[in-house]
Amino acid sequence: MNSFNKRTAVRIAVVSALLAALASPVAWFVTYKRAEDGTVWLAIDESRRLLHHFGAIDLTGLDAGDNARKAADVLAGGLFDIAEIYDQEGLKLAHAMTEEGQAVEQQLPSHARPTYRAGFHESFRLEDTRWALRVFVPLRGAADADRITGYFEGVRVVPPWQREQLRANAFSAALMVGLAAVLCGSAIYPVVVRLSADNERKAREILDSHLSMMEALGRAVAMRDSDTGTHNFRVAWIAARIGERLDLAGRAMQSLIVGSFLHDVGKISIPDAILLKSGKLDAEESKIMHTHVAHGEEIVSGIGWLEDAHAIVAAHHEKWDGSGYPRKLSGDEIPLSARIFSVADVFDALSSKRPYKEPMSFEATMSILEADTGSHFDPHVMTAFRPIAREVFNCLGSCNEDDVRRLLEERVRFHFGI
Repeated sequence: MNSFNKRTAVRIAVVSALLAALASPVAWFVTYKRAEDGTVWLAIDESRRLLHHFGAIDLTGLDAGDNARKAADVLAGGLFDIAEIYDQEGLKLAHAMTEEGQAVEQQLPSHARPTYRAGFHESFRLEDTRWALRVFVPLRGAADADRITGYFEGVRVVPPWQREQLRANAFSAALMVGLAAVLCGSAIYPVVVRLSADNERKAREILDSHLSMMEALGRAVAMRDSDTGTHNFRVAWIAARIGERLDLAGRAMQSLIVGSFLHDVGKISIPDAILLKSGKLDAEESKIMHTHVAHGEEIVSGIGWLEDAHAIVAAHHEKWDGSGYPRKLSGDEIPLSARIFSVADVFDALSSKRPYKEPMSFEATMSILEADTGSHFDPHVMTAFRPIAREVFNCLGSCNEDDVRRLLEERVRFHFGI
């Protein structure tokens, strides 16, 4: 199992556990309350049936008291431990209770004369931790359903077996919900892993095509200017090494690599007579050569992924003291990636062999860079580069073109996640 799959498994497991921990108590509570309400409404319905049977619904006649007492005696010996029946004025007509009811009557809270119009119930715990239910039922005659004809109040001390059954049912529901959450997480994991693998594969394919585009543009420039071929690979690798020293990562590092590789892409538009001229350019020719920056910006702008190269393409000829071109930016106005590239570009230009010159020694190369620090180069970037400069020089000095390609490819794969 790779690191991504491990992280995914852990995250799904944590989420599943949290869902189970949150949902299970809710399921327990809802199931318990529903069972409690079911018990209450069963008691209410059964009490109404018995009250109808004994004629204790319409409590306004001469025999209302007798009917109420008969009904109360039956109810107190069946569903309830205490049964009380009141007339429509709230006056008690009958009162009956079992031995259990007598034992708990003193623990029940008192209440005012009944005047309620809808049934309800109370639930409370007795001193011996037992659970008791108290129901309040308004009685209505058959002729006029809106007229209250009396009231019934009953207390049931829930036996331990029924209480345990309610708890067991609630626990079973909570367990099922928790298990469902865990099973859902288990079912989701392979789907997430597969979708992620597909997305990663597609992302790599897109990235590969982008890098191929980058290299194709680099080769196109190299065909016009032989000096820029291997130089693109070397300078992009050096820039990446400096960027790592400055803790660049992610998009910033990717932009640095792409921009360094494509810094001279605008040279495609420069006439051969100027681009390939062996001697020094005159003022007009230099002016035309300088336009390669603007042409490069036009090439990389508006093409999505290539826009990452814009900062370096636009500012790779700017200098720390503001004497560069085309915008004469200075100091921190110059993008950091362009300041890093500037050091990498000049170091490679001086230390590598070109058709018109031999490579300079490490000491001579660094002497020039040190002399221009604070004018051409950012001192902070030079501070990051100095500790690795000798290693970079020795590494590139022993590399052919294929070796340099492999060096850059290694950093590209690392920073682009390929």
